[in-house]
Amino acid sequence: MSDSPPAPIPVLLYHAVMDDPPAWIAEFTVTPRDFAAHLDAVLASGRTPVTISTLTGRATAADGPVPARSVPARPVVLTFDDGFADLPGPTAEALAVRSLPATAYLTTGAITPGLTSLLPPAPMMTLARAPALERYGMEVGAHTVTHPQLDTLRPADLHRELRDAKSALEDTLGHEVAHLAYPHGYNSRAVRRAAARAGYASAAAVRHAHSSDRDETYRISRLIVRRRHTAADVASWMAGGAAEGERARTAPFPDSPRTLGWRLYRGVRARIRGPEFAG
Repeated sequence: MSDSPPAPIPVLLYHAVMDDPPAWIAEFTVTPRDFAAHLDAVLASGRTPVTISTLTGRATAADGPVPARSVPARPVVLTFDDGFADLPGPTAEALAVRSLPATAYLTTGAITPGLTSLLPPAPMMTLARAPALERYGMEVGAHTVTHPQLDTLRPADLHRELRDAKSALEDTLGHEVAHLAYPHGYNSRAVRRAAARAGYASAAAVRHAHSSDRDETYRISRLIVRRRHTAADVASWMAGGAAEGERARTAPFPDSPRTLGWRLYRGVRARIRGPEFAG
């Protein structure tokens, strides 16, 4: 392996795109006007937007997995978590009009009538709209059923979250769903192994760092987009740098002692309280 540092690959993590979001998700939303400016900054960067399947070399089609086209020299990936109501409408339209591909990770319990999730109330899309995302050119991945802290679950519950979300999306779309995002990025070695056993070809974390061609397939680093981030911040990410007031890191890198301690604390708390919302 080369001793030179890996080239940063920005994988952006969006949630809702709306003017008046619920308070609990407001920090992680952007306005439609700002979102349009972000997308224009991506286009102006000269990077090539791709899906997670292209980045990881694993695409899917109606009849199963197919080889993804080669990764361009300077890729960028746009991802969306949860499945808020704007996604199959104005958000997908803003991407499509610019011919920008993206990957959407859906929390099936939050978007399926009759099911529930740990997500607080918010305007959500429905599972029946998932095929519409693909018609807009978006790729669909899983984001579990209830959005729990996966690294605190018992093995059987962990498997159920991964398996049932995958199955629900595959039944709706009519083809394999091969990509996963961990709610709030919470994962562990056991969670990553479970994701592979459940049939996922990749899994995205958060880490608020650039990914790279050396990044871990089951812990893809993403840059979490907050309401304060501007088009200038996005342009800086596209150049391999950091948003204003932040530092730039590029994966892979080990978990910090703080992350390990927080995981241990949450695990103990979950054994007392039961599964908790990852957010």
